[in-house]
Amino acid sequence: MSTEIETTGDPIADPGLQPHQYRPQDVDVAQERRTERQIAAMFGLATLLLIGFCFAYFMIDADERVFAFGDPASGNAFGGWSAQNFAFGTTLGGGLLLIGVGIIQWAKKLMGDHEMVEMRHPAGSSDDDRSATMADINAGIQESGIGRRPLIRNSLLGAVGAMGLPAIVLLRDLGPLPHDQDVTVWKKGMRVVNDVSGTPIKPSDLEVGQLVNGEPAVFFETDGEGHPVIHGHDLLAAKAKAAVIVVRMRPQDITPAKGRENWGVDGILCYSKICTHVGCPISLWEQQTHHLLCPCHQSTFDLADNGRVIFGPAARPLPQLPLAVDGEGYLIAVSDFPEIVAPSYPELARDQKQLNKKFGGDL
Repeated sequence: MSTEIETTGDPIADPGLQPHQYRPQDVDVAQERRTERQIAAMFGLATLLLIGFCFAYFMIDADERVFAFGDPASGNAFGGWSAQNFAFGTTLGGGLLLIGVGIIQWAKKLMGDHEMVEMRHPAGSSDDDRSATMADINAGIQESGIGRRPLIRNSLLGAVGAMGLPAIVLLRDLGPLPHDQDVTVWKKGMRVVNDVSGTPIKPSDLEVGQLVNGEPAVFFETDGEGHPVIHGHDLLAAKAKAAVIVVRMRPQDITPAKGRENWGVDGILCYSKICTHVGCPISLWEQQTHHLLCPCHQSTFDLADNGRVIFGPAARPLPQLPLAVDGEGYLIAVSDFPEIVAPSYPELARDQKQLNKKFGGDL
C-alpha cells in the first residue's frame, strides 16, 4: 500500500459566499421604521440611565444600605449593600448594555449586510487601491444609513456623549476641593482631647517638654441615639484638617508674635499636625530645641517661635490654634485656625485673605 499523501486539490471545499437573505426591514418600510424607533429608544434610555448615575452620586447618601428581604432592625435581613454602589452599577451597567444592544440591532437589521472581498495586495497601496478603499468606505457609510437616519445618529451621539458624564462626576472623589481648606471643625470653646482616648486635657496633665497628639472633642461626641456626630467619610475629611499637637515648654523660651501673646496657657501651645509643605502628619518633637521635624521631607518648624520654618521645603509656618481654659480647667480652642491648614495650593493667598476677613479681629 502506498504511503504518499495526495497533494492535488483543496482539502476543504471553498464554501464561497452565501446568497443574500433579505430581512423584513429590507422589504417592509413600516418594519424598518419600527426597528429604527426601537433602536433610538434604547439609546435614549441609555442616556437617561447615565444621567441617573450622576443624580445617584449626589442624591444617595454614601452610608445608605439596601436590604432585599427581612427586617434590617432584627438583623435577619438579606443584603446590606451600599445603595450608592447599587445605583451606580444599575445605571452605568444598564446604559452601556443598551448602547451595545442598540448598535448590534442597528448593524443586524438596518445596515447593509452584503459581504465585501478585499484582495491581497502589496504593502504600499496604489492610487487605484486607495480610491477603491475610499469608495468602499463611502459605500459602507451609505449602507449604514447614518446620513439619512438622523434619529438614530443623533440619539447614539447623545448616548455616547453622556458616557463621559460619570467619568467627570467621579473626578470629585479625588478629594476635597482646595478652596474648602479655609476652615476646620474647631470653634470657640471646643475642648482639646487626646486623639486615642478622647479624654479632655488639663494643663496639669502636661509636663515641660512633653508633646501630646490631640483632636477636637466633637470627634468623640454622640447624638441622642448614641451615633457619632461626625462619622464615615466626613470624619476622615475633618480629621485630615483638624488634627493637632499640644506641647509644653518653659514660658520664658517662647517668643510670641505680636497679637499672639495670649495664645498659650502656661507655656502650652497648640499647632496643626499637618505639614504646610505637602500635608504629611508631623510630630517628631525635639524638646530641647523646640523643633518639630516632618518625616516626609525634613521640613523643620520652631514651635517656640510661632511655628516658623527653619529648614526644609515648607514655605509657610505651622498654623497655631489659640488656647484658653474653660470653667472646669480643660484646654479649649479660642477659635478656629486663623491660618489655612493644608499644603500650599495656587488659590491659598486668595483664601487666606477671605479667612482674615472672616476673623476680623475676633481673636
